[in-house]
Amino acid sequence: MAMSVEPSPDTSATRSAARGALMLGLFAALGATLVGTTYQLTRERIADNQARRLQQTLHEILPPGAHDNPLHEDIVSVSDAALGSADGQSLIYRARKNGSPVAAILEVTAPDGYSGAIRMLVGIYTSGELAGVRVLEHRETPGLGDGIERARSDWIEGFSGKSLDNPTPDAWAVKRDGGAFDQFTGATITPRAVVTAVRNALIYFRGHQAEIFAPRASQS
Repeated sequence: MAMSVEPSPDTSATRSAARGALMLGLFAALGATLVGTTYQLTRERIADNQARRLQQTLHEILPPGAHDNPLHEDIVSVSDAALGSADGQSLIYRARKNGSPVAAILEVTAPDGYSGAIRMLVGIYTSGELAGVRVLEHRETPGLGDGIERARSDWIEGFSGKSLDNPTPDAWAVKRDGGAFDQFTGATITPRAVVTAVRNALIYFRGHQAEIFAPRASQS
């Protein structure tokens, strides 16, 4: 009569652990494949949405009739701490009509918002007057600091037509600091940061306008 040999407990445990590890590996591979496939399918859509949003915001600041060149193609990258970017690099969109400079829209960051950095676009005509300002990204408190968004209030519209001489230099501050710009009820830090950043953009533009509109190296 043949005798059956039972597997030792150690062998059974080893096989069970191996099966478990194999299953985990298969699930991990499947998960990675699904994530990668989803990313590939949505990446182009996300990029298109971002491009459309940027184009819409650029045209809110400077309507298409004010220029005849594609703003999203006529771009220069500059490095200056005055514009507030964390990595020191900022894009500038150049507007022209019949080949002549009309305005520039600068990427500007206010690093000292109440809840962190506030990313904006600041449009400035060659005359030095503001074409408009729009907030791209922020983490300010809902119901307080988010009044800088055009969708929440018209506060940001108050910059249009202003310049370094209008109001006077010492009035480029919120009213609580003796300046000309309103703050929000219960929130002063956020508008203070935005006003300072817009003023810094105007100062930068005044000192670098010729460089901003200079032909790129590939165009010379």
